[in-house]
Amino acid sequence: MLYVIVTAAIAAVLWNIITFWLYALDKKRAKNNQWRIKESTLILVAFLMGGLGAMVGMKVLRHKTQHMQFKVLVPIAVVLNIAVIVAVLFFTGVIGG
Repeated sequence: MLYVIVTAAIAAVLWNIITFWLYALDKKRAKNNQWRIKESTLILVAFLMGGLGAMVGMKVLRHKTQHMQFKVLVPIAVVLNIAVIVAVLFFTGVIGG
């Protein structure tokens, strides 16, 4: 069981790093007038357990902070990501007895 939890935690950290990198790449491309990553893709990766990476990317890089859909949806993604983690830990018996 511990192996599964550690593996899942490592995967979540890596996915959030990848999500942050996508936000950084899009910011760089925006500055250089290059092909951009679709906004729907950036939001999707946030909802697919990359919410923290997206939120950090927005704050640190100052990217997409003026877009209402990002201001609303990324925090929702973070909350849902946390809810999924808690639910999995609860239903697998890791927390809550």
